[in-house]
Amino acid sequence: MKPSKDISRLIEIMAALRAPKTGCPWDIEQDFSTIAPYTIEEAYEVADAIARGDLDDLRDELGDLLLQVVYHAQMAEEAGEFAFGDVVQAITTKMIRRHPHVFGDDEARSAGMAKGMWEKIKAEEKAEKRNARLARGHDPEDHGKGFLDSVPVALPALTRALKLQEKAARVGFDWSEATPILDKIEEEIGELRQALAKGDTASIRDEFGDMLFAVVNLGRHLKVDSEAALSGTNEKFRWRFHYVEQALEASGNTLERATLDEMEALWQQAKSAK
Repeated sequence: MKPSKDISRLIEIMAALRAPKTGCPWDIEQDFSTIAPYTIEEAYEVADAIARGDLDDLRDELGDLLLQVVYHAQMAEEAGEFAFGDVVQAITTKMIRRHPHVFGDDEARSAGMAKGMWEKIKAEEKAEKRNARLARGHDPEDHGKGFLDSVPVALPALTRALKLQEKAARVGFDWSEATPILDKIEEEIGELRQALAKGDTASIRDEFGDMLFAVVNLGRHLKVDSEAALSGTNEKFRWRFHYVEQALEASGNTLERATLDEMEALWQQAKSAK
């Protein structure tokens, strides 16, 4: 088995890894649910390589993410459901259908993407998917029957909060402006204080979650992406803490030996620096 730029070689490798008698014991025992966390992790590592501007890492991480697609497709093929080629056909069909102004006839191309066309195409796709599920004897509502049930559960919590809020806003369930949300956040902080005073662990968790949800809502109204904002703050914290670490090392001290007052003084210097 030799490396290749041909996708068929990767599919062959995956099939070999999953071969019952000659494959890798770890790969053989995996299923969709056990591989799903790795799929999410690889997507994050792709995003991390992009954020760092490391194209060598990006190439490798995209390969790792592609392996996840091949892995799931191989397991589906073993179950007699679909194969990698069906995955490719599904996405190419979707992209061609959703871009009639690019791939359509002369009339469609000249008209461009007419207002409402995107929603119309997605509605048609949803109807087709519903009929396909009915034909297989499945519940036609693949994500549940509620209005918000199509928002994926596996999204990062901050992103899912944003998606839930955005969808509810489509039917008018939303604040009219940002200012009242600040009052809501203060209200949630007050309820968190009450839960802390009672020492009620379950209530503390719930009220803390309510506070975070309200903060995400404020970010949405301020046109600030909560994930991106928190990511920026995380990096800022990392940089400042590293500044403290380096300053301590330069003075012959360490993080383990330094007092909180010493670290706080250096932290203030770091804040002035960046």
